[in-house]
Amino acid sequence: MTEPITDHGMRGPAGREAIAPPVAERRPRRGALALPASIVVSFLAASGAPTPLYATYAGRWHFSPITTTVVFGVYAMAVLLALLVLGRLSDHVGRRPVLLAALAVQTVATVVLATAGGVGALLAGRLLQGISTGGALGALGAAMLDVHPRRGAITNAATPGMGTGAGVLLSGLLVQYAPAPTHLVYLVLIGTFVLQGVGVVLMPETVTRRPGGRAALVPELAVPPGLRGPVLAAAPILFAVWALAGFYGSLGPALARQLSGSTSVVVGGLGFFLLAVVGSLATVALDRTPPRTVMLFGITMLAVASTGILIAVELSSTAGFFAGTFVAGIGFGAGFQGGIRTVVPLAAPHERAGVLSVLYVICYCGMGVPSVAAGVLVVHGGGLIGTARDYALFILALAATALAGLLSTSRSYRK
Repeated sequence: MTEPITDHGMRGPAGREAIAPPVAERRPRRGALALPASIVVSFLAASGAPTPLYATYAGRWHFSPITTTVVFGVYAMAVLLALLVLGRLSDHVGRRPVLLAALAVQTVATVVLATAGGVGALLAGRLLQGISTGGALGALGAAMLDVHPRRGAITNAATPGMGTGAGVLLSGLLVQYAPAPTHLVYLVLIGTFVLQGVGVVLMPETVTRRPGGRAALVPELAVPPGLRGPVLAAAPILFAVWALAGFYGSLGPALARQLSGSTSVVVGGLGFFLLAVVGSLATVALDRTPPRTVMLFGITMLAVASTGILIAVELSSTAGFFAGTFVAGIGFGAGFQGGIRTVVPLAAPHERAGVLSVLYVICYCGMGVPSVAAGVLVVHGGGLIGTARDYALFILALAATALAGLLSTSRSYRK
C-alpha cells in the first residue's frame, strides 16, 4: 500500500517513523545553518549575476536572443549533468570535500567570466558555473537538513530565490553605476567564495563516510521506494515554477525594457529580482502552513500571475507586468517550498543529497528546456512579445497539469 502523506508532510504508520540523525542534527549549533545557506545564496547569486549583463555582451559581441537563451540553457543543462553524476556523492564521501571542490570550480568559473572576451568564454564560464552549482546543491541542502530537518527544509526552499535575486540586483546596480561593469560583480563573488572556502575547512562534517563513492558517480535518478509518492506529487509544481523562473531569467530583462521603453540594465533585471525576492519572502511566510495547502496556493498564484502577464503584454503595460511578477513571485515561493517540504523531511540522512538532487533535476529541466525553446521562437517565431504571450499560456497549461497531478496523487493516497 502506498504510504499516505499527511497535511504535515510526514509519513503514515507504514513509513520509517524514526531514523537516528547525525550528532550535529540532534544538537544544532547556533548559526550552523548559516554557512551552507550562504553558499547556496552566493552560488545562485553568481548564476544570476550575468543576467543584467546580457544586453552589454550582446552589444559588444553582436549576438542574437538565441545566443542569450543558449548561454542561459548551457548553465541549466550543466547543472542537470552535475546533479545526475555528483548529486549523491556527498552521502558517501562527506559534505565538506564536495563543497570545497565546488567552491574551487565556482571560483575558476567566475574568473573565466570576469575575463571573458567573447561568446566562447561566456559559454565556458557558464558551463563551469553549472557543474559547480549542480555538484554542490545536493550536498548543501543535505548539510542544512543534517543540522535541523525542519528549518533546513525551509532554508532549502528560501535560499535559491534570495541568491538569484541578490545576484541580479547587485549586478544590475554595479553595471549601471559602478566602474568596470563587466568585472566588478565577479570580483566581489570571488572574494566571497574564498571566505566561504575557509568556513568549509573549519566546519564539522555532518555525515560518516560510507563505501560506494565511485558507484555514486554513475548517473542515476534514484528515489527511495517510500518517497516515490511524495516526489510524484511535488514534481509537476516544481517543474512549473522553475519554468516560470526560466522565463524571467532568459526573456524577462528584454521584455521589461521593451515594455518600459528603458535601456537601463537595472530595469531589465528588476523583474527577475522581484520574482526571486517575493518568492523567498513567501517561502518564509508559509513555513508553518501544511505543504499540500502551500502547493495548491502556489498553483493558484501561478495561474493568476500568468493571466496577469498575458494581459500586461497585450496592453503593453509596464505596471501590469510588474504586478503580475509580484504575484508570480508568491506562486514561485509557495510552489517550490511546498514541493520541497512534501519530500525532503521524509528522507533518511544517507538519502538526503540524492533525493534533493532528483528534485533539482526536475527544477532545472523546467528552467532550462522551455527557456532555450523560447529563445528560438523569439528569432524564428513571433518575436519577443509573441513568445512572451506563448510562454505565459504554457505556464498556465503547466499550472493546470500540476493541479490535476496533485489532486490525482492525493486521491491515490486516500484509497
